[in-house]
Amino acid sequence: MSEGGGDVRANVAAVDEVAEVPPKAGNAKDETATGPVRAAKPERDSWLPRWLVAHPLYVGWAWTVVWAGLIILDEVVDLAGWTWYLLVLVAALPTLVSTLVVLHATPRSHLRAVDATVLGHFFVRFLALVAAFMVWAASVVMSASISTTVQSVIGDSEKEVTALGFNLMLAAVPLVLSILWMAFIVRCAWFLRRLRGWRQIPVKTRVPKKFLRGRPRLKRVVVGLAHPGLLLVAGLGTSLLALFVDAVELTLNVLD
Repeated sequence: MSEGGGDVRANVAAVDEVAEVPPKAGNAKDETATGPVRAAKPERDSWLPRWLVAHPLYVGWAWTVVWAGLIILDEVVDLAGWTWYLLVLVAALPTLVSTLVVLHATPRSHLRAVDATVLGHFFVRFLALVAAFMVWAASVVMSASISTTVQSVIGDSEKEVTALGFNLMLAAVPLVLSILWMAFIVRCAWFLRRLRGWRQIPVKTRVPKKFLRGRPRLKRVVVGLAHPGLLLVAGLGTSLLALFVDAVELTLNVLD
């Protein structure tokens, strides 16, 4: 009996050891498959509308047209004189912000003019020198004309001449800022053309690959809005439009 009982106890112990064997890899896969499936992690830029991601350049054109119409309406309604500065800035705001973001993220080494010729290099410098000379000559002529006019109107009073000179200088500040603004827009558009070309969604760009990594939808929108043509029309075109409309209104007032 003792020998038989010992065999029974040995068999029971062996069965218990087999029951405690951990499950195999296949069983683990089955449990994982039957368990709840984890949801995919949403993208961080999934909040962007699909129509904006699909056609960022068209949205930029529509935005510019709307604010250009408001600039014309501003001249018709005759609001405050500073409102057109604000309207021009808002009209260029989406493409300007996108341009600044792209240019800030791009090292200068990405814009090496490897394809530029020596003739093109010197021709661009020649045009810059000609433009600088014309601006200098115009400033000399305008200064002489203003000085002669002031002296003929006011006379020899130094205080009145000085006061009028400061007033004219302050009045010229908005015009100077407008010219510098337009030059800034043209320069940014020049670099954008070299960076990403003229396509709405460029296939190949010089923008760093690490730019907005992990946010492909946002990158598509930013690069699409940072378009040289859109920047020229939204920044330079609306500025010229505002100046032209203002000049037409001033001419009509003088004729009346």
